[in-house]
Amino acid sequence: MAQHAVGLAADLPVGSMKAFRAGQERVVVYHLKGGFYATQAQCTHTFGPLARGEIVDGCQVRCPLHRARFDIATGQVVEWANFPPGIQLLDALRGERALRTYPVKVKDGKIMVTT
Repeated sequence: MAQHAVGLAADLPVGSMKAFRAGQERVVVYHLKGGFYATQAQCTHTFGPLARGEIVDGCQVRCPLHRARFDIATGQVVEWANFPPGIQLLDALRGERALRTYPVKVKDGKIMVTT
C-alpha cells in the first residue's frame, strides 16, 4: 500500500467531489462534513463515472447513468440501479456490488489517498 498526494484540500470545498489518479488507481475524492473520503472512480453497475454524479443526503454518491446510490464512507450499496425503467433486467445479470474505498488523510494541506 502506498500514499499518493492527489490535490490540495483547499481546492475541494465541503460538499464537492473530484476525480484523481492515485498511483495506478482512478479514484473520486469527496469532501463531506465529516472529512475526506475516496472511492473507486467507476460505478460497479455499468462503470459510469461517479465524479459526474452527485452527492445526495450529504453522504451518498449517485451514479449519473442508472442512479445507483452508494454510501461514500463504506462503499455499500444504498439503492441499486433503477433508471431508466427496464434496467432491472440488466440488474439480474449484474448483481449489487459495493464500491472499493480508500483511506484518506490530509497532510500539510495535501489530500493523501492510500491505494
